[in-house]
Amino acid sequence: MIVKPKIRGFICTTAHPDGCAAHVQEQIDYVKSKPKLENGPKNVLVIGSSTGYGLASRIVPAFQSGANTLGLFFEKPGSEKRPGSAGWYNSAAFEKAANAEGLFAKSLNGDAFSNELKEQAIDIIKNEMDGKIDLVVYSLASPRRTDPNTGEVYKSVLKTTGGEYTNKTLNTDKGEIDEVTIGAATSEEIDHTIKVMGGEDWEFWMDALIEADVLDSGVKTVAYSYIGPELTWPIYTDGTIGQAKKDLESSCAKIDASLKEKFNGEAFVSVNKALVTQASSAIPVVPLYISILYKEMKAKGTHEGCIEQIERLFSDRLYSGDPKLDEAGRIRIDDWEMREEIQSAVAGIWTSVSNENFGDVADFDGYQSEFLKLFGFGLDGVDYESETDTTTAVPSLAE
Repeated sequence: MIVKPKIRGFICTTAHPDGCAAHVQEQIDYVKSKPKLENGPKNVLVIGSSTGYGLASRIVPAFQSGANTLGLFFEKPGSEKRPGSAGWYNSAAFEKAANAEGLFAKSLNGDAFSNELKEQAIDIIKNEMDGKIDLVVYSLASPRRTDPNTGEVYKSVLKTTGGEYTNKTLNTDKGEIDEVTIGAATSEEIDHTIKVMGGEDWEFWMDALIEADVLDSGVKTVAYSYIGPELTWPIYTDGTIGQAKKDLESSCAKIDASLKEKFNGEAFVSVNKALVTQASSAIPVVPLYISILYKEMKAKGTHEGCIEQIERLFSDRLYSGDPKLDEAGRIRIDDWEMREEIQSAVAGIWTSVSNENFGDVADFDGYQSEFLKLFGFGLDGVDYESETDTTTAVPSLAE
């Protein structure tokens, strides 16, 4: 079928198989252009591996240090009548590229919060990945979670924790600046968001891997977070998401202590840059901030996408011998975003940005382009007027 983008709010409801493959190949080519990571990981588990930072976290170890990878995700395969999800096609393209270079690459599609998927992953590690893994990347992004032990379902919310908050935002459908008011969360909503987006499941995963004895000596694990500038704090850092991220850091400390004692290992939270992802597109205020940020960072030559961020995380922090932790013990690869010259410029523009000057002071074209690329659209060399095979399979899931 011929696949075109169909955008509804902050999501695109279609994905292009060939475009997703081209996007994955772009990222692979970037990693291959960098020096080999000789002391990098060799057997990697990526929990949440199909898009954004999680996908990049699978591409980098595979193509920079020749790692075997097991990726977990919850994605929709395509049929002859409708395309599958972008993450499905990304994973299919990744596996094919990895297999072509003789790399082990296997995937599991299902609820990564469940005990069942943990058991399946451990079985693959024991029987197909030399029995040990030396890196666990935790990059799950989900609006809900079912507790695997109680069966209770929790749903996250994007709200403040300190009363109503009103600020500028970007209507991405119209390319216009609006005003948005975000309400305050109840204590139950805060607790639910922590359950979904906090560190409990990361702890469950690491406990299960330790109990199964599938972690190698010197193992590392990393989960991703964001802080951002003060103008986004009411909805992010000081909002319900931020409460979950604080819980993630608390879990990191517990995991780190356990890994150090048992495996001479380490656990990290990496604070990453604001980027156009399926998750960030849903957060009020953030798309406008990103559009302005992109303009400033591109002008300074410091703009990075997911693959550039994760390549730098691996080569300069995780496997450099010096992760350069901040005062709270976090890795900061948002350091270029948070430079004073960048943030001062963004803050100045924020106060005066309007529909009249938006096109001059922000990079909305860049925002839109990155958004469409998430779903395989706007890639060079892809014929979007021709029929494409929407039944493309993830090789290891077709066995």
